[in-house]
Amino acid sequence: MLAAAAFIARKDLAFMLRQRETLLWVFVMPFLFFYFIGTVTGSFGGSPGDRPDPLALRAPSSGGVIVDELVRRLEEQRYQVIRTKTPEEFERFSRRLTVPETSTHPSVSDGVLAGEQLVVTFERRGDALAANVDRFRVSRAVYAVVADLAVLKSGGREVTADGFSQLAATPRRLTLAVRSAGRRVEPPVGFAQAVPGTMVMFTMLVLLMSGAIMLVVEREHGLLRRLASAPISAGSIVLGKWVSRMALGLVQVGVGMIVGGVVFRVDWGDSLPMVVLVLVSWAAFNASLALLLGNMVRTQAQMAGVGMLVTMVLAGLGGCWWPIEIMPPWMQSLALFLPTGWAMDALHRLVSFGDGPAAAIPHLAALGTAALAAGWAGAKKFRYQ
Repeated sequence: MLAAAAFIARKDLAFMLRQRETLLWVFVMPFLFFYFIGTVTGSFGGSPGDRPDPLALRAPSSGGVIVDELVRRLEEQRYQVIRTKTPEEFERFSRRLTVPETSTHPSVSDGVLAGEQLVVTFERRGDALAANVDRFRVSRAVYAVVADLAVLKSGGREVTADGFSQLAATPRRLTLAVRSAGRRVEPPVGFAQAVPGTMVMFTMLVLLMSGAIMLVVEREHGLLRRLASAPISAGSIVLGKWVSRMALGLVQVGVGMIVGGVVFRVDWGDSLPMVVLVLVSWAAFNASLALLLGNMVRTQAQMAGVGMLVTMVLAGLGGCWWPIEIMPPWMQSLALFLPTGWAMDALHRLVSFGDGPAAAIPHLAALGTAALAAGWAGAKKFRYQ
């Protein structure tokens, strides 16, 4: 029985991987979705420290040490400071900072040291809440320069680049110790959401489209009836069909994890073995679901419609397209009753929130039970014609 099942599984998998549609959806489309969704949502919900934000700076070329120190402080606030050369280039940026020229001194630094008031102007286009955050960050950089300048002058020290550097290296009387207060609570964004979500969605899509439809095609063309006349038991056929679809799901998951980690720099966390177990269970569930649906529908068109509808609905409600954590509480509760929600919640806990392997045991049990139930139903529904 096992030898016959292995033979059927090997031939089925080789046949599916020779289809151009399967190759497209397994090896090309997921990674386009990785890049597109991850890039579009890269800054969604992110904090200012995630990556430098571009900020255009218009300042006199003779700014002096004070302007240089302001640039350094802005860079500490995670800004990419760009000294623009023309008004047109300056206006293209959504974040713009203007340092005016002094009226009576050759440089900005000379004017400030002589007591001339300097008004720095910050402009921000876009969301009002984001503008308030940027205004706070820029103000913090400006006030840090003003405070350092006051300390240097009150101590009779020279206001130079070395003076600012020595002041920065001076031990502080008051320090702030920062340590983690527990698990991360911010929802994952960018590739941390796009790669696991797309992988979960496409594993289901590929197995319900290629895997289940292939079973319908074999029935329509009489290939299963030929197997019925061969000295192979129905159990061997069912097992072989399930194993081939399981193998296709593992190919999808394996390639997705490798490309996600190497190309898109997704950190799969410290619980990698449990992450792999969750994804293997997810592939097993979809292999069983493909076997079940492939025996329930009558035509290829029906299976294509059912497969696409089931995948899109479960992907949207289960958190594959966006972090379910940003949705209303009732949707978060609903996701925990869906297979896609089990897989995504387990991956978020293990990969994004830093939970230990034990946190995914309930999800693993739910996926394993669902895979067994769907597989048993698929075997009972199996028919040659």
